Amino acid sequence: MAEESVEKNYMLYICTGCDIGDSLDIEKLKEVADEDFSVESKTHEFLCSAEGVELIKKDIEEGVNTIIIAACSPRVNYDTFNFPDIIVERVNLREHVVWSHKPNDEKTQQLAEDYIRMGIVKAQKMELPEPYKEEITKSVLIIGGGITGLTAALEAANTGYDVVLVEKEAELGGWVKKFAKLTPSTPPFRDPREPDVDEKIKQVMENDRIKVFTSARVESISGQPGLFDVVISQNGTKEEVKIGSIVVAAGWEPYDATKLENLGYGKYPDVITNVQMEEMAADGKIVVPSTGKEAKKVAFIQCAGQRDPEHLPYCSSICCMVSLKQALYVREMNDGQAFIFYKDMRTPGEYEDFYKRVQEDPGIFLTKGEIKSISKTENGMLVEVTDTLLGEDIEVEVDLVVLATGMVPRLKKIAERLAKEEEAEGEEAKEGEEKAEATETETEGEAVSEALEEIEGILNLTYRKGPELPELKYGFADSNFICFPYETQRTAIYAAGPIRQPMGVAESEDDATGAALKAVQALELISKGAATFPRVGDLSYPEFFLQRCTQCKRCTEECPFGALDEDEKGTPKPNPNRCRRCGVCMGACPERIVSFKNYNVDMIGSMVKTIYVPEDEEEGLRFLAFVCENDAYPAFDMAALNRMEWHPDVRIIPVRCLGSFNVVWIADALSRGIDGAILIGCKYGDDYQCHFIKGSELANRRMENVQETLERLALEPERVKVVQLPISEFDRIPEIINEFVEEIEENIGPNPYKGF
Repeated sequence: MAEESVEKNYMLYICTGCDIGDSLDIEKLKEVADEDFSVESKTHEFLCSAEGVELIKKDIEEGVNTIIIAACSPRVNYDTFNFPDIIVERVNLREHVVWSHKPNDEKTQQLAEDYIRMGIVKAQKMELPEPYKEEITKSVLIIGGGITGLTAALEAANTGYDVVLVEKEAELGGWVKKFAKLTPSTPPFRDPREPDVDEKIKQVMENDRIKVFTSARVESISGQPGLFDVVISQNGTKEEVKIGSIVVAAGWEPYDATKLENLGYGKYPDVITNVQMEEMAADGKIVVPSTGKEAKKVAFIQCAGQRDPEHLPYCSSICCMVSLKQALYVREMNDGQAFIFYKDMRTPGEYEDFYKRVQEDPGIFLTKGEIKSISKTENGMLVEVTDTLLGEDIEVEVDLVVLATGMVPRLKKIAERLAKEEEAEGEEAKEGEEKAEATETETEGEAVSEALEEIEGILNLTYRKGPELPELKYGFADSNFICFPYETQRTAIYAAGPIRQPMGVAESEDDATGAALKAVQALELISKGAATFPRVGDLSYPEFFLQRCTQCKRCTEECPFGALDEDEKGTPKPNPNRCRRCGVCMGACPERIVSFKNYNVDMIGSMVKTIYVPEDEEEGLRFLAFVCENDAYPAFDMAALNRMEWHPDVRIIPVRCLGSFNVVWIADALSRGIDGAILIGCKYGDDYQCHFIKGSELANRRMENVQETLERLALEPERVKVVQLPISEFDRIPEIINEFVEEIEENIGPNPYKGF
């Protein structure tokens, strides 16, 4: 390739500012570069200054094309040291050496020298990435024509992109079309507002950039971002469209109130849900279902089936606001009385003003309490409430009871359907059953299949990883909730509105705007061959030397983003535009056939091998810390900014994700005499913080392979350790590092391979 044919011309630049020059012997650092690698060095007191940058630019003009900058963390001054078409490697002398270790100390000097060696070797092994580019389609598919989908469609169209909007119902508008009024969204936040959904529908229908399909569904999505092939089924006909990115705004459904018989639903006709109450108000009459008479006294039961492990464990966030709004309906439409019984009243932010406005109404009674029973009386419904704020149990006789049932994302029912299908397939795969039983099972299976067909999928992806978005344990579309809420595990497919988390109309509109802009941003990046979140702008992508592939399927199974399909033999089929450049496939591959131009197994292995390992125990031991670039590396920076110190015998090697960690690096390290290695990554589990979903979890799982390596080398398992570290716990770093070192120094001893 073109870049490979160009001979590298190196230059090391050492900044002497920010305590670096006062804490290290700079001449010795230059000697390391010259004597070990024949690399010339230059120094500058403030390399990030205009003069320092000009020094580098002048050398580039004279032929330097591979630069090693030994200065501050690569997480700062990124744009300052970004030179187009030039290989740039950053060596962190400030945070990871002089701000976290004793100045002018022999071990601190050795640490800096090792980092110089590692930086030069990394630059030697690095090539300029060649972006993967294809002519893409710059259009956005919006799935769902409710308030979220309508907003997303308009926002994407307003940026100049073509939009395809697919709605399963015969008309646009979703639930909001059925609402009488909406909760307030502008100051002074005191009165419900009129729905504006009809105006949004009008804008969508009149926008030349938006093509609308109603009574339609997405039958299948194949391909990759920028190059999606989407089949839309509408009224018995099918149309295939090219799509670039996708916003899933498929919305929510009310919780099944028939499961709340303890609260009287289904048992008494005068117990209804908040959705039924809203539809009643929209029709202009709030009446008692059993008599048709005007409801003068109405009780609202909050958290009906919510915050309850037997039903919905979570809070749907908007229900309190809805009940406050509906209590005003009772007052204004029927001149009646409203009673609101809640577990907790949740009106965040300026919505508190709306809560106060309702509290001021003498015809609305609010109290915290648990519902003891709901029963029928001669004149209406009796609600018994215990543990109230009044300090005593109360009974209220009303005409109508309204249950504040929660929001269930549409994804949940689809996930349940897919689970049942897998279970059914497993049953069919069983062998050795009697023919009569097999016939009976087949009949039952047909009945189950017919029932499941009624629950249609949303995306119907042809991905190896499954047809829909992965979901959280409550059925909401999974996302990196810590950092970027719209992101899903499928590149360029964004979740918005209540399919992502419970939210009201105003929040859904904001959410739709964010997701639409992310969909547009993704296409702009993909058109340049660049990665999306979290390695935004990365031009590299994984290259597979398939001639050595053993079809073990580890890469396809472990890729968190569904970037890899496979053929009938199990050979991976990369989809580069789906890739997030995490390197999990690289870490998964036992044959080491996966690599990036600027990140590969040989590169990290070579960095390990260039570290100076003392043969004399008195000179000290050597340890490696492989740290995740997303949480652990910045946590080390933060510890250094706070002038925390950790053991100077530890060498930090950043990795894109712990999931990219290849176990051969342990063999490389320990066979050279390195005394131990610690892997530090993000938290995993239900509250994971990993930007790449399962990176640290995969690293922990691969420890079995590490243990095999240790056994083969006849070394103790304690020499390798995996640690989870949220970025917020940066202050634990000295303790984590020092305890690991002390454990090996005091209880295990030096690596017996030293000197070999």
